[in-house]
Amino acid sequence: LLSSTPCSLAQPVTPELLVSPISQDGDLGSECPEDRGNWTGRLDFLLSCIGYCVGLGNVWRFPYRAYTNGGGAFLVPYFIMLAICGIPIFFMELSLGQFSSLGPLAVWKISPLFKGVGMGTILIVSLVAIYYNMIIAYVLFYLFASLTSDLPWQHCGNWWNTDLCLDHHVIKAGNATFPINITNTVSPSEEYWSRYVLHIQGSSGIGDPGRIRWNLCLCLLLSWTIVYLCILKGVKSSGKVVYFTATFPYLILVMLLIRGVTLEGAWKGIRFYLTPQFDHLLSSKVWIEAALQIFYSLGVGFGGLLTFASYNTFHQNIYRDTFIVTLGNAITSILAGFAIFSVLGYMSQELGVPVNQVAKAGPGLAFVVYPQAMTMLPLSPFWSFLFFFMLLTLGLDSQVRRELTKAAVVPRQPKDLRPFLLCVQFAFMETIVTAVTDEFPYYLRPKKASFSAVICIALFLMGLILTTEGGMYWLVLLDDYSAGFGLMVVVITTCLVVTRVYGLKRFCRDIHMMLGFKPGSYFRACWMVLSPATMMALLVYNIIKYQPSEYGNYRFPVWAEVLGILMGVLSCLMIPLGMVAAVLQEEGTLWERVQQASRPTMDWGPSLEENRTGMYVASLAGSQSPKPLMVHMRKYGGITSYENTAIEVDREIEEEEESMM
Repeated sequence: LLSSTPCSLAQPVTPELLVSPISQDGDLGSECPEDRGNWTGRLDFLLSCIGYCVGLGNVWRFPYRAYTNGGGAFLVPYFIMLAICGIPIFFMELSLGQFSSLGPLAVWKISPLFKGVGMGTILIVSLVAIYYNMIIAYVLFYLFASLTSDLPWQHCGNWWNTDLCLDHHVIKAGNATFPINITNTVSPSEEYWSRYVLHIQGSSGIGDPGRIRWNLCLCLLLSWTIVYLCILKGVKSSGKVVYFTATFPYLILVMLLIRGVTLEGAWKGIRFYLTPQFDHLLSSKVWIEAALQIFYSLGVGFGGLLTFASYNTFHQNIYRDTFIVTLGNAITSILAGFAIFSVLGYMSQELGVPVNQVAKAGPGLAFVVYPQAMTMLPLSPFWSFLFFFMLLTLGLDSQVRRELTKAAVVPRQPKDLRPFLLCVQFAFMETIVTAVTDEFPYYLRPKKASFSAVICIALFLMGLILTTEGGMYWLVLLDDYSAGFGLMVVVITTCLVVTRVYGLKRFCRDIHMMLGFKPGSYFRACWMVLSPATMMALLVYNIIKYQPSEYGNYRFPVWAEVLGILMGVLSCLMIPLGMVAAVLQEEGTLWERVQQASRPTMDWGPSLEENRTGMYVASLAGSQSPKPLMVHMRKYGGITSYENTAIEVDREIEEEEESMM
């Protein structure tokens, strides 16, 4: 009877003590809670992960890091760190999410003592989402400004320009007649960015934010509106949106690369980008920078990967997907470096200055250097629009995720042919929403749209400080501290809990049940020793080599530094606070409470009953049999194609019990 009802197969296993108040008789099969849903296809998950990992950092951060840390020689530590930290932690997060079908907060049923790790993740993601959406607002601002026949940052002579403004056309004409001293001059694009877009001259520092820039405020409102509309209605395209947003940036990158390499002086920039300086490999800073680039570009620790994987089917081949996404992300970074430095080489040729004087990091590359480069190309508004539209899709697709709307989430009857709906929204936003709704599924999942609206409005209001004349100072502070050492602590703790507290052998057995094979010695060695040791060394290095934040020539005051440090410390404090809360909920002596809180909960395991083979069948309602696999077969009239895997897992458990006796 259970197998004949569509509800029973979609019903997550829940102990009787945790039965929803909706149920009248305590029968789990009598009423179905709001289900989480699954991806409509395997490519949806893969492309969404690619879009999540391939983002703005690939365009502006990787090329600059490669240039400042030995050029082509930087690729050596980059790929080594990718193998030691990037790929193993990436696979671990996907495995946790797919095995449990839970978000970054509820997944800590694996060890409730460390639920504070999930709380710290949510805090970090909330802070990052505030300023990341502001970057999207800047991109929208430039995107709208490109819809003109003459780019506003192309020439001097505007009200926001100063006497120091000098455009490249004057320089080029001057080189043909008389020399021009450009050491104390400023490009039109730089003054457009600082004096018009930011209007930073209206603020004396972070303590004096000044007035709200209403054009930026409207762009920020638009970006948050896009996020909410995606949650509310979705796009009736049955998966087509993610195919566009994940592939379109590659098309634009290739177009920019082809255009860039055909420009005069392009090979000057490419040669500068790739020339290896192997003496840099002797510096520890280069290895730290490579690890940081891997750490942030793959997005590990933010909960997005775990959230994506939680919507997978139980036997999705995430082992294959891990290598596709991580290596694809690295290749994209290298490709973006060619596209960026080919244009910078052209700028160097036009301006008559070395490449290292036109390449800058962070927002300077995206909002100053590249807009200036666009003015040097024929049909400059067209190329400018394409570039910022690419940044927009990268910024949004860095957060791409498919939101199953109510039409897809509600268990469908056989004749219900309504299609799954797809939408694009921030993974940061979805991480927050999924984490909280997984904690209170019976109350929040039916009201997910209203709950998401509250979060969007709250984060938008918090982000208003970034739209002021001194908003860039606050953005730099958030960027430096919100996802710094706090994120490192979260990832290190996750790795140690999975391998030491939960047990590496048990974790590998879970993956065996899910994928049909166990992780090899490479993953086990990285999870046990290499990955946590490398990340700890990175954390210690960052603390020892601590440098106060700065923006240009502006140094942040002491109180701002303290505020930034508190942001990072607060996310770390969530871990001991969560421990205290978990221990207080148990009974017995202190040590007994700690032991009980560190064990997985009764309902930990695969979400669907038909996937709960081996030791996890014992938690099925009414199951008291010493042969869990037999219970599973009687309940469902047979098992899946993973029959042999389930039998092997049962045999391993029996052998362990015999050896212990």
